[in-house]
Amino acid sequence: MALTGYTPAWQPVCGVAGLNSSLAAGLWRCRAKLKKQTLAKILVTGGAGYIGSHTRYFLEQRGHSVIVVDNLSRGHRDAVPPGLLHEFDVRDTAQLTQLLAHERVDAVIHFAAYIAVGESTQVPEMYFSNNVGGSLSLFEAMLRSGVKHVVFSSTAAAYGIPKRVPIPETEPNAPINPYGESKVMIETVLEWLDRYRDLRSIRLRYFNACGAEPAAGLGERHDPETHLIPLILRAVLTGKPVTIFGDDYDTPDGTCIRDYIHVSDLAEAHIFAVEHLLQDGASDVFNAGTGEGHSVKEVLAAVERVTGKAVPHNIGPRREGDPPSLVADSQKLQTTLGWRPKRASLDRIVADAWAFAQQSRY
Repeated sequence: MALTGYTPAWQPVCGVAGLNSSLAAGLWRCRAKLKKQTLAKILVTGGAGYIGSHTRYFLEQRGHSVIVVDNLSRGHRDAVPPGLLHEFDVRDTAQLTQLLAHERVDAVIHFAAYIAVGESTQVPEMYFSNNVGGSLSLFEAMLRSGVKHVVFSSTAAAYGIPKRVPIPETEPNAPINPYGESKVMIETVLEWLDRYRDLRSIRLRYFNACGAEPAAGLGERHDPETHLIPLILRAVLTGKPVTIFGDDYDTPDGTCIRDYIHVSDLAEAHIFAVEHLLQDGASDVFNAGTGEGHSVKEVLAAVERVTGKAVPHNIGPRREGDPPSLVADSQKLQTTLGWRPKRASLDRIVADAWAFAQQSRY
């Protein structure tokens, strides 16, 4: 992945050659120049989770220095290499401020949040406390410590049931659950902080993140798991049928259509976003998807092709609030930041998820 202005970690930076102690000292002497060249110290909140751990991995592959804050309530300690994890809650503003200042962080990529739509309807107060309260704490800590760049993990749930598909960023916000509402509230806060406090942000609205980076030992391990592909793979491995919710939608095969984006492509979108900010780019909001939709039955067929096994499944009733089709218009992200999905094939996504699933126990 090549980006304008990026200086690989193995090239001399500010006249200091080699990754050694003299380079480490030189990096801080040349901090302002490094921001232009995008080699940076990045804090990843929620970096022990699914998308956060993949983004941490690819940031390090790019040559960035990374630290992680995660309270491990839903993340995994073994998803973070030794020495990088700071285990505490982002709602601890004082500790977060101290860490940002001590580590001389240049930018933050903010994932830490609860993400289960159904759970958010059962305990909405928990979602607003954790997602909105945690974000406000982070932004206050950033302002106190002089960190002015943040990439925010938002969601396509901001759109609710859209009127246009593929969905452009100009589609009005109309969330239909507390999870989506919590993300919209945070986006609103970021817009005001951009205007009055010079806190620059990129808000990435995800569609269906999936797949894995099995060579790095990273993949989906939600508890409970609610995402389609790992649930289908679990059915293949255990023989216990997976439930497909509805086959009577107004779609070609009657099942819901979604935009499935490989988690590694999504991680790379975060790197494009943070480097845009580090190169003095303006705040903005982008959809992060492939622009291509696949039905649930098409995903089932892909799993059967990849695994060579039939998928045991049942057809259940529709879930309330599930729109027939959610597909991203991601042209703005591709045009503005130059990002492209490189792993968009459904079979590639399933193959990577299958490789990881076979390493896991169900």
